[in-house]
Amino acid sequence: MTAKKPASAVKKVRQAKNSGRNPEELKNFKLGESQTDYPSTYSPEVLEAFDNKHPGKIAWTTFICTEFTSLCPKTGQPDFARIYINYIADKKMVESKSLKLYLFSFRNHGDFHEDCVQKICDDLARLMNPHYLEVIGEFTPRGGIAIFPYASYSTKKFENLRDQRMMNYAPGKYSMELAKLY
Repeated sequence: MTAKKPASAVKKVRQAKNSGRNPEELKNFKLGESQTDYPSTYSPEVLEAFDNKHPGKIAWTTFICTEFTSLCPKTGQPDFARIYINYIADKKMVESKSLKLYLFSFRNHGDFHEDCVQKICDDLARLMNPHYLEVIGEFTPRGGIAIFPYASYSTKKFENLRDQRMMNYAPGKYSMELAKLY
């Protein structure tokens, strides 16, 4: 029969395994404050990045925003979309709550669908400088026409991936059936 470890020793082992981020790494984040301020206009400055703890690894990250809204620049009518963001990080990654607030900031922003998707791609590329990034918009039909813009960015290392995915892009190819999301 083996002797039981004292509770304090078990706790220390768990803390070492589950250390995660230390407070020093998180001290400059504005998010997590008691009150969240939602921007009323397009606000790329709300985006925040954090250090990728595994910059030598190649891994996909995907965000799916199922409730994206913007305004038609001509009529002011609301446009609705799902926005898919796929990326391969290098040294920085986007903080998810800041991304949520950023995407929310398009709510009163009047721009065409293609411009919204390109802005999201450009702003995230500027923030993180990822190896690879793609943004897909699946806008609901208005006037009988659905629009599915696609924008991408890559460093030299992933140019072939960018070219391949751009050449093979078709609506729904790199996104997901909504039924599979829930």
